Amino acid sequence: MKRIWLSSFLLTLLAACSTVPEHNQAPAPGPAPAPSIAEQPLRVPGLGSMPDTAPRALAARFQPTTWAALPGWQSDDLSHVWKGFVNNCKGLMRPVSGSLAMPARATPRAWQPVCAAVLSSGISVTTPDPTSVRRFLQDHLQPWRVLDSAGHPAVNTVTGYYEPLVHASRTRGGQYQWPLYAAPDDLLTIDLGSVYPELAGKRVRGKLVGKRVVPYDTRAEIAASAKQPPVIVWVNDPVEAFFLTVQGSGRALLPSGETIRLAYADHNGRPYASIGKWLADHGQMPLAKASMQNIKAWAKLHPDRVQEMLNANPAEVFFREEAVSDADLGPRGAYGIALIGQRAIAVDTSFVPLGAPVYLSTTYPATARPLDRLVFAQDTGAAIKGAGRADFYWGFGDEAGAQAGRMKQRGEMWLLWPKQAGAPSAR
Repeated sequence: MKRIWLSSFLLTLLAACSTVPEHNQAPAPGPAPAPSIAEQPLRVPGLGSMPDTAPRALAARFQPTTWAALPGWQSDDLSHVWKGFVNNCKGLMRPVSGSLAMPARATPRAWQPVCAAVLSSGISVTTPDPTSVRRFLQDHLQPWRVLDSAGHPAVNTVTGYYEPLVHASRTRGGQYQWPLYAAPDDLLTIDLGSVYPELAGKRVRGKLVGKRVVPYDTRAEIAASAKQPPVIVWVNDPVEAFFLTVQGSGRALLPSGETIRLAYADHNGRPYASIGKWLADHGQMPLAKASMQNIKAWAKLHPDRVQEMLNANPAEVFFREEAVSDADLGPRGAYGIALIGQRAIAVDTSFVPLGAPVYLSTTYPATARPLDRLVFAQDTGAAIKGAGRADFYWGFGDEAGAQAGRMKQRGEMWLLWPKQAGAPSAR
C-alpha cells in the first residue's frame, strides 16, 4: 500500500511539471545563520571517537595512477589551495548523519589521518608556501582516475557558474521593482529516500490545499498571487534578478553601499525552462544569440512583455540573507563549505562524493588553452549528471560571469584520496 500511495502522490505532485502586486512585506527577522565552517577552527576528532555509517555505492570506477600522469600538475599554482584544503577538512570532520536523503560524502574516517596531519603541518593558511603545499599533497594523497561504469576514462562536459552582483533595495520603489524572495512558510519538502532507499537524494516540493498535497506554485502563479513569499530585496533589472536565481545565489549592492549575500534557501520544485528558448520560439531572436546581454536589451525594448518572458520558466528559487564576511569566499555549496573561485566544482555525487579533492583537466572557455588544476567537489546541480561531468565555479563578478557563460568544454578528472585508505569511497 505504501508503494501505491507513493506512486499516486508522485503523480499528483509532478503532474504540473502578469505584473507583480504592489503590496508585500519584508521577511520577519529570524535566527542568525550558523557561523560559516570557514570561520571556525579545524578540529580533528580521534579516529576511535568517529562513528561510521553504512557505505554508499558509487557508480564510477577508479584506477590508481601517479602524480606525473596528471596533466599540468607541476604548473598548478597552489597559492590559494591550502585555505580550500583546510576548509574542506573542516567539512570532512563533521559527523556523518547516514541519511540517504543527503548526497554522498567522502568517507570521514578515511580522511581523519590526513586532516590530523594538516594540523601538525605548520603550513600557514594565510601565507602558505606553494612548494610545501605540493609536497604535503603528494606525501599524503593518491590520484585515482575516474572511469565510467564500463571502465573507460570518463570524459564529459565541463560548464561554468559564478556568483553575480545585482543592485537592489530593501524597499520597493523607483527602479527597484523586481523581487527576490525568501522561502515561503507553506512550502513543503518531502525526502523520498526516508521512505524508499532506492530514492535516496530525491525530494519533491509542494503545499497543502485542504488535506491534499499539491505541486507548489509556478513562477507565474507566485507573481500573480495576492499572497506572495516575503521579499528580501527588490532588484533594479528583471534579467539580472532572473539570472541570479539561475545561478542559485549572488550578492546585492544596496543604496547604502552595503553588500549582502543572497544564499540559496530552497525552490518551488518546478523544472527549469530556458527563457532564451522562449524568445527563439516566439521569433524574438535566434537561440544562438540569446545571451544575457541580448536578453537584457530585448527586455528594455519590450517592458510590457518582461513578466511574460520570465513566466516561461516555471521554476522559482528562494533565498536567505547572509553577511559577506570574506570577499574571497563565495556562497556555501551543497557541502556547506564556502566556495573559492576557480577552486570548486559541482559534481554528480553518484560518481564523485562531496568533499573529495579533484584534479580537473579541461580547457578555458571557447579555447584549446589548458585549464588544469586542483579543485574541490563541494556542490551539486540538477543538470550535472554522469561520470566526469562538472560545473566549474568561476567566482564573483562580471568577469567570472563572462567566463562561466562561455564555458562548455570537454574534461576529465582524478580523485585525490588518502594513500592509506584504498579506493575512493562514500558515506
